[in-house]
Amino acid sequence: MRTDVVVVGLGAFGSAALWRLAARGVKVVGVERQAIGHSFGSSHGTTRLFRVACMEHPGLTEIARRSLALWTELGERTGETYVRQTGSLNVGAPDSRPVKGARQAAAEAGAPTTDLSHDEVRTRFPQYNLAADDVAVWDPGAGICYAEPTVRAHVAEAERVGATVYPHTMVTAIDVGRDGVTVRTPTLDITADQVVISTGAWLSKFVPVRLSPRRTPLFWFQPKDPASDAFRLGNFPSFIWEFADGKGLWGHGSDEDFLVKVGLDGADRDRDVDPDELDRYIHPRKDIADLSAAIDQHFPDLDPEPVKLMPCMVTDSPDGQFLVGRYGDRVLIAGGDSGHGFKHCAGIGELLARQTTKETPYTDVSFLDPHRF
Repeated sequence: MRTDVVVVGLGAFGSAALWRLAARGVKVVGVERQAIGHSFGSSHGTTRLFRVACMEHPGLTEIARRSLALWTELGERTGETYVRQTGSLNVGAPDSRPVKGARQAAAEAGAPTTDLSHDEVRTRFPQYNLAADDVAVWDPGAGICYAEPTVRAHVAEAERVGATVYPHTMVTAIDVGRDGVTVRTPTLDITADQVVISTGAWLSKFVPVRLSPRRTPLFWFQPKDPASDAFRLGNFPSFIWEFADGKGLWGHGSDEDFLVKVGLDGADRDRDVDPDELDRYIHPRKDIADLSAAIDQHFPDLDPEPVKLMPCMVTDSPDGQFLVGRYGDRVLIAGGDSGHGFKHCAGIGELLARQTTKETPYTDVSFLDPHRF
């Protein structure tokens, strides 16, 4: 088969790149090892946090905005919702990364936020057992986005406008030559002018980039009082909370479709895993004990025993930023989600499409340059 562009890996970044290329009329083929919207990589688990004032880098705010605009446009066509803007809290000491980073990002990107004092947080969100110096930044444009439905919608829209998709197809090699790049599978070879490699935790198996896949279980909880509305999404919006020891919690409340989701940041284990050999068992002592203890201390009205859990993966880059852009004359890559990639994936797909077609990027993405290392 001959085409213009092949996208290898149709998770968050790859599915969005496929969509945005197909929307331009580019002849594009997508190849995915698993089903579309599968649960074996990093783009599953019902929901992801969506933030506009991004503590990780001020340059991410414009990418989040572009993602929101693209998802809003797609939702108007499909009748589905891909982002719910319920607002979010960045909680911690005044000089903590969530608070300081959100303030800096908001100031540099012109994103509206509100500083909340310790007493204001206690009054508005009594679920939190705050430390004495904890304050918060309220991001009204933030909320949650939906993982599997969004990936499936990207691919479906790409197919609607002309993309060809091969799910359940494992790529065994990517050969770059003078006249093109050939993506090899057990049943089909696809030759193209360019390839976008967006295989998540498997990216280092195709290009020699410095990435570290990390096993990251996901957990869901319920309030101790089943009749309580305190942990419903409207009363308990998405949050990131850093403690004095550098660890922290993140998550959001429940609604009719999902439970309260809470995760633990700062657990230094299960790094540099082989994604083909990922431990998909849940170990009560190793996986749950620290998180349950943190919930018991910081959200005392939430039952600390999870009612649902599943494994996932995060792929860390050395500086915690994505690797997005041209890697060679015919190769573009997208990876290194570093635990905060999904909220940006539509905007990343648009960037990849523009770079592939040699259009001008809609924002400065030099901080995502794959060659920075």
